[in-house]
Amino acid sequence: MKNIISSALVLISLNATASLNLTKTTNIPSLDIYKMHDQDVVNEKLGNAPRFAIEYNVDVKSESNNWIVDGENLIKRERISAPNSVSINVAMDFKMTENSVVRIYSSDMSEIIRDFTAADNNSVNELWSPVVMSDDIVVELVTPRVEAANVVFNIKQINQGYRTFSQSTEKSGSCNIDVACTESAGWENEVNAVGVISTGGSTFCTGFMVNNTANDQTPYFMTADHCRINSRNAQSLVVYWNYQSSKCGGSRDGAKAQFNTGSQFLSSSSKSDFALVKLNQQPDPSFNVRYAGWDRSGVDATNATAIHHPATDEKSISFENEPTTITKYLGDKIPGDSTHVRVEDWDVGTTEPGSSGSPLFDQNHRVIGQLHGGYASCTSRTSDWYGRIYTSWDGDGSSDSRLSDHLDSAGTGELTTDTL
Repeated sequence: MKNIISSALVLISLNATASLNLTKTTNIPSLDIYKMHDQDVVNEKLGNAPRFAIEYNVDVKSESNNWIVDGENLIKRERISAPNSVSINVAMDFKMTENSVVRIYSSDMSEIIRDFTAADNNSVNELWSPVVMSDDIVVELVTPRVEAANVVFNIKQINQGYRTFSQSTEKSGSCNIDVACTESAGWENEVNAVGVISTGGSTFCTGFMVNNTANDQTPYFMTADHCRINSRNAQSLVVYWNYQSSKCGGSRDGAKAQFNTGSQFLSSSSKSDFALVKLNQQPDPSFNVRYAGWDRSGVDATNATAIHHPATDEKSISFENEPTTITKYLGDKIPGDSTHVRVEDWDVGTTEPGSSGSPLFDQNHRVIGQLHGGYASCTSRTSDWYGRIYTSWDGDGSSDSRLSDHLDSAGTGELTTDTL
């Protein structure tokens, strides 16, 4: 592996222009940004997850007559050009042998994603990349000749980004509080459980790692059902960790270099708007990701805290100083159908499209629900509703519609866990 990677980097750095000129290019047409914006305004008002990219189904196979020979190694490069795009990400049929590697980088080499290797193989032989912030990228496969026949590599979807994490329909409101601010003191562990996500290479939401009664760091990850993660597309989930401003109220300088890609669907229910998956891999220990504790007792919180990505901007924290109430979704009668936790109005901060799926913590730093929707904004001190952990625990009565089978597989009956 060391020799392969070194050889590839030499080719990239010393002969980049000549190599790219000989590389097959897939061209994607420019988008009508204004038309996309108008569609997104309508979709987001309907409560749909924000969209950031347009999907193109393609079929870019690793054909044997299109290899670059480098000693004992073969190199295949596919260039993707999408003029005026803010980002590109791809979906691949993917299976690497022991000494094969795929890397993705901008054509000017200003951004290079980590190597994807056999450690990224999964049961469905599929890999979805994080975004590269460029309108011209290269996807490169390097494999020993003797292993080439056993490699699976086929770009099957190109996603053309037309807005970034901080370019949703409206920018994150000025009342939002960066997690770098002093208001988040004491909430550092919970902050590190929350990530911004993309699904299908084209839509955004927020989600969080969640603990289980075994306290064994099983990589369970929760978000909202309306973020549309299911058994068909769970492999497309990409979670970005520590995407947050470095300074309170500072510039949008959040990095997207720390990520997980791929998951297995476990359960969901529209009743309380939750979805639970298991990530294909645990987050790298260097990311310092934590596993949020929860409370399924159903007791109202005396005060509440939300950690989220408003407009999928850098991570923020919001506070409600009054007790929560139990209602139906978008209702104010107590208890209604008892499926949701209502935050009457935020005293500090707010939520926005893109915050969907983010956790609501009680005064004991335990999750009691995930954001379904509401009317709150920086200009409107109105309510938000969170699907209750209490309701999601039993869900619709089956393993694929409830939390209990996964977060308490041993059947301990525990009502709470703490952040791990």
